[in-house]
Amino acid sequence: MMKNITITPSYLSGKIAIPSSKSISHRALICAALAKGKSEIKNLLDCADTRATIDILKAFGAKIYARDDITLVEGIEIPSETAVADCRESGSTLRFLLPVAAALGCETEFHGKGKLPERPITPYFTELTKNGIIFETRSMPYRISGRLSSGDYALAGDISSQFISGLMYALPILQGDSRIILTSPLQSKPYVDLTIAELEKFGVNVTEIPQGYFIKGVQEYVPQKTEIEADMSQAAFFAVANSLGSHIEIEGLNPDSLQGDKAILDIVKRADGKAFDVNASQIPDLVPILAVLASLSKGVSHITGCERLRIKECDRLSAIAEELNKLGASVTENKDSLTVEGVDSLKGGICDSHNDHRIAMSLAIAAVRSKAKVTIIGAECIAKSYPRFFEDFKSLGGITDVIDN
Repeated sequence: MMKNITITPSYLSGKIAIPSSKSISHRALICAALAKGKSEIKNLLDCADTRATIDILKAFGAKIYARDDITLVEGIEIPSETAVADCRESGSTLRFLLPVAAALGCETEFHGKGKLPERPITPYFTELTKNGIIFETRSMPYRISGRLSSGDYALAGDISSQFISGLMYALPILQGDSRIILTSPLQSKPYVDLTIAELEKFGVNVTEIPQGYFIKGVQEYVPQKTEIEADMSQAAFFAVANSLGSHIEIEGLNPDSLQGDKAILDIVKRADGKAFDVNASQIPDLVPILAVLASLSKGVSHITGCERLRIKECDRLSAIAEELNKLGASVTENKDSLTVEGVDSLKGGICDSHNDHRIAMSLAIAAVRSKAKVTIIGAECIAKSYPRFFEDFKSLGGITDVIDN
């Protein structure tokens, strides 16, 4: 059922504990499932995307169950029959777990919905088929068979770091050594660094080399007790709300986090209400909320390095420009960037989430500095990463009305 949210403009104030990192939650689950034995994960994020990863790991034979705020994971026991993997709308789940299934020799059929069937996995078609995997279908549902072999894997670094991370989970358990060879500069490197750090927690080593990465074979994942830190991508919404005049105390952030999106803390500090320029090639998930910040900053801002945003849950570059302009902003969409001329306030109106969680939450923050109410169509899409966003928004004094259609 589609839910439309109407927000009455008001500044936010109070304390908020940011949800656990979605990126790290995915990574911890996969590493724990590949370990022989029982792992404990504290503060795992519960959202649609992580549930998709959990369900597929269970289909692969892992045992995953919750006890209070601890998630217990017992290692995979490969099923004898074809595993059915429903990725829902999670690109991370698909791109991380497809090579894992290939490395395990687990015949799998990958399903998805929304925009996921349109999101590319071309690097896997090319590289996995060179190394023992058969794609029985080339469109979703993807059905794979065979067993992955070690070797060299050539990947472009400017499509999605998720392909690189996916191989990093899979290649260590193969019999021989492997290399990931980057054929273009790596974008979103912080996400790869997160993967390497999580692998190291579970006893698996990846070495960075001039050409890319070296992964020694016959490594074993070791069960761990680990805790998921707060999500900098979600903290970004409230950090920008503060820049727009709110007074929110954001609790529990790790100042030493490897999450690339912690850059938002420095960006809002440097901007201080004025126009800014930022290259977002390493922090693509921040672009929608950065567009909100730029729209209400004095002067003309430039957000560059945005080309990959066109293949997310929606064309985020087009979507955020279109919807902010509906509300009275002045955003110009370019091929791979946004040019934003700041305004004093927005005029309000009706806008569309494009079924994208980051668009919906960004528009909610934009409403803080609107002269009239803002209605967001399809706001239930926040369940993908931050199901309690509007509850937290209301706890900070946000005024919302939910309309079920």
